[in-house]
Formats: sequence, C-alpha cells, structure tokens
Amino acid sequence: MSGMEASSREGRLMATLERLLELPAADLRQSLNQASELLASALGADKIDVFLFDPSRKTLRALGTSNTPLGRLQRSLGLDIHPVANGGSIAGVFTTGDPHTTGHADQVPGELPGVVHELGIRSHIAVPLFVEGERRGVVSAQSAAPEFFCDEDLRFLGAVSHWIGALTHRAELVEQVTSVAHAQGRRQVAEELITVLAHDLRNYLSPLLSRLELLHRRAEIAGRDDDTRDLDRASESIAQLGRLISDLLDVGRLEQGLFEVVPMAMDLAALVQDIARTLGTPSVEVRVEGPPELMVAADRSRLRQALENLVSNAIKHSPAGKSVLIKLSNDLRAGMEYVHIDIIDHGAGVPPELLPRIFDRFVSGGSASGMGLGLYLASRIAAAHGGSLTVNSPPGNGATFRLTLPVSGPPDHPEKA
Repeated sequence: MSGMEASSREGRLMATLERLLELPAADLRQSLNQASELLASALGADKIDVFLFDPSRKTLRALGTSNTPLGRLQRSLGLDIHPVANGGSIAGVFTTGDPHTTGHADQVPGELPGVVHELGIRSHIAVPLFVEGERRGVVSAQSAAPEFFCDEDLRFLGAVSHWIGALTHRAELVEQVTSVAHAQGRRQVAEELITVLAHDLRNYLSPLLSRLELLHRRAEIAGRDDDTRDLDRASESIAQLGRLISDLLDVGRLEQGLFEVVPMAMDLAALVQDIARTLGTPSVEVRVEGPPELMVAADRSRLRQALENLVSNAIKHSPAGKSVLIKLSNDLRAGMEYVHIDIIDHGAGVPPELLPRIFDRFVSGGSASGMGLGLYLASRIAAAHGGSLTVNSPPGNGATFRLTLPVSGPPDHPEKA
C-alpha cells in the first residue's frame, strides 16, 4: 500500500469514528444499523454486522446490519441469527473473546455452510463487542472477495468496537428510561381511574347496606333464620368491599400527599389482642405473645388498618391447622425506645423474585388473590409513624413481617418531647 493510499484510508477511518460519535442513541436497532452503514462505507465491505448475544435463546442476533445487497440477502435467508451451539467463526469470537481474520472463509474448518455457500463470503474479520466491560456480542466485516481485508482493517475494527459498545450502552439506557416513563404514565392513568371508581363505588355502599339491614330486621321479625344468616354473610361481603375501597382511596391520598396520622396514647397490646380475636378463623388461629400492656403514641385507626392487612395476609398464606403468631417486643436504639410487632406465618413464604418489590403498589404473590395494596399501605403507615416494615422469608419456611414503631410517636409529633 502506497503512502497516499494509507493516508486516504486513515482519513476515511477517522471520519468514520467522528460520525460514529455523532450517532443519536434513540433506538438500539436503528443506531446499530447506522453504525454498520458507516463501517461498510469506510472498509468497503460487502456486509457489516453487529451481533448481540441473546442469553434466553443462546444465540447471536445481528441487531445492526449494513443495508447492502449481501446484508439484505442475509436477512432474507435468516442467517442474521447464529445459535452459539452451531459453531462458526462468529460464535467462536464471542465464546473465546479472540479476534478472527481470514481471506479464505471457504477453507476455515467449522465455518457455517450458509456463510460460505449461500452468502459466498471469502474474507472475514471479526472482533468481540464489549458493553460496560461485559462481552456482549461480535462486530463482523465480510467480503465476497478473497484476501480483501488487511491487518490495519482488523485493528481499526477493534478500535471501532469500543465506540459501538458505548453507543449500545447509551441506546439501551435510553430504551430503559423510555420504557420506565411509559410504564409510569400507564400506572398513573390506571391509579387515577381506580380512585375515581372507588369514589363512585363507595357512594353505592351506604344505600346497599341500609337495604340489607332493613331486610335483616324483616327476616328476624318473621323468624326466617336461613334468610338472616344469608343476609349476615352478604353484609360481611359488603364490609370487605368497603375495606377494599378504603384501601384504594388511601393509595390515592398517599400519591396526593394527603395521607396523615394523628398519634395519641394507646395500648398496643390491647389492640393486637382485639385484632387476633376478630380475624382468627376455625382453621387458622391467631396467637399473641408479649406483655399484657404496651403503651405507644400512634394513630389507632391507621395502626389497626396496617396490622389487619398484615394479619389477614398471614392468614391467607397459612395452611389449615397452622397458627399465625403476633409477637410484641421492644428495645432501645440510640437512646430511643422502639416497639416491634412480628407477624409470623407458616406458609410457603414469599417467592425470592418478589421480595424486592413486596411493598410496592399492586404487587401480590403466592397462591392468594388480591390487588396487592395491603402490604403497600402497611409499609406507608409504618413510615408515617416514623417506623418501618420489613420482611424475612427463608424459602419454604413461612414469612415474618416486622412492623417497628417509635414508642414516643412520629418524629414531628408535637407531644414527642
């Protein structure tokens, strides 16, 4: 190669790098296709591919391919997907991390027949693609002409692959941010709709309950015991619906910053005993361990709401014949007294993949049905009191939810001193 040719090639390569840096990272596939076009022009290659590894399918997929005749032929034949198990030079570069170069692909042992015979590739250079330090794919340049690429081309492809890795990372970040924004928008619309529906539903509950009470009195006067029992069950179902509507409205208040607690001196032990008696069932007993009296400064109605959600959740996940334990304890930390309420069940536990999101809105798991509001509200009520809600759930050994509260009330409670 003459000095003039070398200078011309170097100029083209530097211009390609500059244009790569200018590529927008709005869409991963579009960005990689544009990068492939630039490389094909700079190297004079018949085809440029940017392969990314798909771990779910164990394949290398060409997300970026130059819009050249050979690139279009590759896509039409389905040769833009390379299962790693099938071997070939591209899979070898990804597996070993070593560059590949040949001027006679038809003489390379183990090369894929589709690459040699259907695409007619003879010259091939390829380098591994790293994204944020992780080997994620391969950048490949191919030509139908033998001995087409030189050592400088391979070195340039290696240098360019670093920029393509950075471009891939930027594009993936943009896609993630866009996806999160769309998900948040959809969730906001859904929550607004749910709040409106909850308001409307609550307006129908009062007249419905009044009508049930009227029917209940008539049945009692007439001595219709079967009707009385059925009406009692109907009233219980309506009450459960009312609690669900209250939870939905509380979620809306939390989002609007209207949720608040009004702490007052109260006996936590007495509240827990009352909840245990109310929620316990013939098949799942709710037991209480702890001191007979435990005074705290808390919002009684909000604390009851949180504990009822936690205990109801434990009962739903407990097998028949097993009990749920509510254990009360307290300790001193940094000169402040805290009380702990542990709700312990003997169910299957929280699935490990669910643990990081267990206190998020509309997240529910296991075999029990529900809208996934109870744990979210319980955690927010704990936080509003200056406390916390945590979970410990070894696989297959049930779950322990611990609600921790400062005995003296929330930090901004005016009577804390």
